[in-house]
Amino acid sequence: MTKLALLADRGVVAVAGEDRGPFLQGLVSNDVTEAGPGRAVWAALLTPQGKWLADFLILAEGERLLLDCERAQAPMIVARLTRYRLRARVEVQDISAARHVHVAWEGVPAVPGGVLAAPDPRLPDAGWRLIADRLLPANADAAAWDRHRIALGLPDGSRDLEAEKSVLLEAGFDELHGISWTKGCYMGQELTARTRYRGLVKRRLVPVAIEGTAPDPGTPVLCLGKDAGVLRSVAGTAGLALLRLEAVGGPLTCGTARLLPRPPAWLALPAA
Repeated sequence: MTKLALLADRGVVAVAGEDRGPFLQGLVSNDVTEAGPGRAVWAALLTPQGKWLADFLILAEGERLLLDCERAQAPMIVARLTRYRLRARVEVQDISAARHVHVAWEGVPAVPGGVLAAPDPRLPDAGWRLIADRLLPANADAAAWDRHRIALGLPDGSRDLEAEKSVLLEAGFDELHGISWTKGCYMGQELTARTRYRGLVKRRLVPVAIEGTAPDPGTPVLCLGKDAGVLRSVAGTAGLALLRLEAVGGPLTCGTARLLPRPPAWLALPAA
């Protein structure tokens, strides 16, 4: 049976106006022109130095684009986009109070009338995103979704990335279709491209099984007593850890727990 959950920690930013497409195209990591009816785009907003600030799923609704984003980041996203508006004919607005973000997985949801829906473009098993002006009848909760997305290796905004520090390729944005390498320039593109073509990625966000008492997010990960990374998201006995590549195959400890890496099939790690 298809599972449906409300994601109360997600918000919605609307970008309207005739220049909305070209405006976003020059700012975010992916090709905004791919967003259309029933088709979403996952993209990130970066600093000019190519470090992560926010990411969101972009869905098209009539004459505007809706950004399914981290609710706590919506005001920052509005402020950042407004700063770069200049002469572009766009309007940016936080409409989180009037819209509710839901997620469906393990099947195709029945989409009620008036609800905006599209498959999650990152992975088929990531299911569907739905944006509604009302609460939809849920049969699962956000914790169940959290366990599912951690097993898939999907990052969840500031829980798994650090603003002005994280690099997209550390968090799987390449394999998970969050970057366009052909669309042309966008803010932060130079560092993103250089990281890819020079093989500069030294850490990756990896799903892990936790044996023992689950540590708090942010707890350092050690390999034979040496720094190996940091634990990010935690959901029961599973988590996402940002690990140094050379430490992925070694014995990992975090607090009093043991971590066992569980890289998903899509995650391209270098051969040991």
